[in-house]
Amino acid sequence: MKKNNRITPEGTRDYLFEECLLRRKIEDTLSQVFVSHCYHEVVTPGFEFYDVYDPDFSGIPQEVMFKMTDRQGRLMVMRPDNTLSIARLTATRLQNQPRPIRLYYIQPIYRSHRRLSGRSNENVQMGVELLGAGGLRADLEAIALAVESLSGCVPGFRLELGHAGIFRTLAGCLPETGGVREDVREAVEAKNTALLGRLLAGRPDCPEIRALRELPRLFGGEEVFEKASGLCAGKLRRTLDYLHGLYRALSGFGLGNRLIVDLGLVQRNDYYTGVVFSAYVEEYGDAVLLGGRYDNLLGHFGQAMPAVGFGISIDAVERTLSGGDGARAVSPADVLVFGEKGSEVRALERISKLAAQGLRCESSVFSTRAETLEYAGAAGISCVDVVAGEKVETIRFDTEEKP
Repeated sequence: MKKNNRITPEGTRDYLFEECLLRRKIEDTLSQVFVSHCYHEVVTPGFEFYDVYDPDFSGIPQEVMFKMTDRQGRLMVMRPDNTLSIARLTATRLQNQPRPIRLYYIQPIYRSHRRLSGRSNENVQMGVELLGAGGLRADLEAIALAVESLSGCVPGFRLELGHAGIFRTLAGCLPETGGVREDVREAVEAKNTALLGRLLAGRPDCPEIRALRELPRLFGGEEVFEKASGLCAGKLRRTLDYLHGLYRALSGFGLGNRLIVDLGLVQRNDYYTGVVFSAYVEEYGDAVLLGGRYDNLLGHFGQAMPAVGFGISIDAVERTLSGGDGARAVSPADVLVFGEKGSEVRALERISKLAAQGLRCESSVFSTRAETLEYAGAAGISCVDVVAGEKVETIRFDTEEKP
């Protein structure tokens, strides 16, 4: 029987050395931003009951979930979404917490993507959820926090702004069965006007169908609102006006032409109800940040309240900063400490003293000085302390030359 004990499952990878340090730096940077804005960290289970992510209200297809059963035969899944988990936690554990509730998280999600889709099945995310607050001020807080967070990691991003209500309203003229709406959604999201035209061919001519045909083209700067004004009326007009006001407010953040309006921005999750936003960087083909307003989601857990939030892909940010070149060499220690026979404990004391000064110290586990110096040359360590009783001999050499 063929064994798989030397490979990782499809859609997963190992992280080594400097990759781990870079990821930790990204996480520390984002955590400092979140905490400084009074967001509090929470952690949810890595697997929960299937009911938490029911596709009927989550929009997450059941075929992308990794499933299992517990001892009672109840269906469970590995966490495919962080927002739903946070919503469940808030509705059950934070019922009496004063609102608004500001939470942040750092944890992976698991989704089984189609082979060759280019996406990972395991993706660590950091994000925030602002729960119990609706309106312009809350939307501005969430988006401003997203901008500040990414600016500290990948300042060259572009931010795309849209509204889930636009597509949802227009798609109301399409049949709910047969997957037509989902096919149209995917065509709009991909800006595939040819496919969209074929999907809408033969549909009765009406303002909604005409607007749907134009959605993929309605992206750019502030001029988009003028182009769309003729396609919107009634509720859609109010939605467009709200989004325009939000765009003008965000224009003061100095994003310039990196702030983009995209009325065809359709997030993959069905629970969004209001403003939606995404961020991209040139070095990465998919979104590094996804977010939006989801006012109806917590009602499914028995605690209705407005909410808005976003999630940042740590994997995407790490690959962007590292250039996607995989693992890099580990940084050598500042000092390698060797204890002569009988001075092993004093050598460890020397390491503690140097570490307290902020140096990165490695203990030599070799039996002789010669072996220690040979290892230092191979590892690129330029300073070796040899401890013999009360004496410490420091040996320095050019790491390009073998000692």
